[in-house]
Amino acid sequence: MKLVIGNRAYSSWSLRAWLAAKQSGLPFETRVVPMYGPDWDAVKHAEPDLAPSAGRVPVLWDEDAVVWDSLAIMEYLADKVGRDRFWPRDDAARAMARAMVAEMHAGFSALRNTCPMNLKRTVAYTPCVAVSADIERILTLWAQARARFGAGGPFLFGGFGAADIAFAPVAVRFAMHGIALPGFARCYVDALLGHTWLQDWTTLAREEPWVIEAFDKV
Repeated sequence: MKLVIGNRAYSSWSLRAWLAAKQSGLPFETRVVPMYGPDWDAVKHAEPDLAPSAGRVPVLWDEDAVVWDSLAIMEYLADKVGRDRFWPRDDAARAMARAMVAEMHAGFSALRNTCPMNLKRTVAYTPCVAVSADIERILTLWAQARARFGAGGPFLFGGFGAADIAFAPVAVRFAMHGIALPGFARCYVDALLGHTWLQDWTTLAREEPWVIEAFDKV
């Protein structure tokens, strides 16, 4: 398999797809297509690996199969290796995990737009009302998952899985923007940021030569 991603430092959707590929346990190669350079509009439309997604990342190629969108990639990989590798076995836990991942995938636009992911810098930020509402909702979801189903480990449903993949970029955003967190949430963020895969991604991100100036100004 080949996973086509954007700049590791900035692309939260690429991070999710890469973590999903790692979670699958299947061998894959990674190709980085640097985003938002001076000729990005021409590059993304001329790049064969991005043709199915109309120039968006991530894209997973698996012989004749091609999947774009990070959630679709995660579901495709779960089908290949068994859903228990990604989702809790317990029906109630799995139901909550699916709902949380779907909400993360579709929502929290204030947090996304105001606090973009950037693994090359830290910027103190005081949340506005809309971002504070997003943070409060995320912390509520985390608290409920940890209280109900987190006894088996440090992650949302105990062991590392789909919900943690979905919220990993949020942990990065909270850390880089200095968002104040209650103790349980700080422990969870520390567990995510300390995960070997996220540490590896962060190291590679900081070694990348590309800079997206628009994101560095936020």
